[in-house]
Amino acid sequence: MLIVQKYGGTSVGSLERIRAVAARCVKAQREGHEVAVVVSAMAGETNRLIELTSQLRPGPGDREVDVVVATGEQVSAGLLALAIRELGGQARSFLGHQIKILTDSAHARARIQAIEAERLRACFAEGCVAVIAGFQGIDERGNITTLGRGGSDTTGVAIAAALGADACEIYTDVDGVYTADPGVVPGARKMERISYEEMLELASLGAKVLQIRAVEFGMKYGVPIHVRSSFSEATGTWVVPEEASMEDIVVTGVAADRNESKITLRAVPDVTGVARRIFSPLSAEGIIVDMIIQNISHSGHTDVTFTVPKGDRERAIELLAERCPELTGEGANLAWDDDISKISVVGVGMRSHAGVARRMFEALAEEGINIQMISTSEIKISCVIREKYSELATRALHDAFELERPEGERRALEGERPAGRG
Repeated sequence: MLIVQKYGGTSVGSLERIRAVAARCVKAQREGHEVAVVVSAMAGETNRLIELTSQLRPGPGDREVDVVVATGEQVSAGLLALAIRELGGQARSFLGHQIKILTDSAHARARIQAIEAERLRACFAEGCVAVIAGFQGIDERGNITTLGRGGSDTTGVAIAAALGADACEIYTDVDGVYTADPGVVPGARKMERISYEEMLELASLGAKVLQIRAVEFGMKYGVPIHVRSSFSEATGTWVVPEEASMEDIVVTGVAADRNESKITLRAVPDVTGVARRIFSPLSAEGIIVDMIIQNISHSGHTDVTFTVPKGDRERAIELLAERCPELTGEGANLAWDDDISKISVVGVGMRSHAGVARRMFEALAEEGINIQMISTSEIKISCVIREKYSELATRALHDAFELERPEGERRALEGERPAGRG
């Protein structure tokens, strides 16, 4: 088998832990597998490097910041290769430009366009473990680029796709994907399997086990992803294509995202093209808009409310005031709220079961939690609530959908019918 293993910063946070990772790599190779390993920077190192660059006040997306920040993974790759050799194995380290991992030129948030895997295959042919620096690549002009926070996950799954690997093992400090954050819900249960779609939704909604783009790669190229702990031999959670039995499970998990802000534009003229005026400047700056609500028009005016990542709220307000002064009224018609949380339930079974929204709203109402905004997709229902109720809401919904119980023991939703979520 050809296996790609990815280790996060905690897993390579010290020489002792790097030696433990090396032992896993050597063991896998001696069991007859071809092994490629993708590593993150040592825990805390990326933050340290970013802090150093920030003191010199670089602009957004600065080329030189990527040059500095990418060195963290270079150190980890070299140390792991040496540790494998110390155990009697053979290993060779590779940086992004040595493979090469070709990306676009969006520094600090580059996207992978292609991977040339020939050097890795040659490495396997020589009996070596290939140790690859995650999080980095190179653009068509030869500039070092980085993939953004969590980018080593994306590197790992992309390498697995390029090699046609049998599996990509994502080693982290948790032992799998849970029905909710175990730190918030003590009864949260580790899942054996979850579909790409469900994992993609959970990752986008605040579950930090896997990076969103890594899941996208896995889904696009059919790479089985095994999320497991680097501190135990226990089986973790497999992220795989949707299976027929998965639709029997109505709700798979609950996620809370406190990293969002709500922005409201009041008394906006209700005319053709006004939405384009509001959202085009945000899109051009790479600001992701999530939930959007437009109220019913009164006297030719309406209110528009939407959410953006909390870190982008200040820039979004500046852009709206600068580009749409006639809509914002010099700030008088512009309001924002950082004190929110988005709570969501996810499950592919929502496509064929009713009653999910009703049970969700009842559970929140019973706890006295007011809902400010609602959005849905085929397999997700999300509500914006006050941030102080985030943990209470997570526990209430986990209990309401009986997620602590094995799938076969959960009671059916009342009023269940073949389609719909209400």
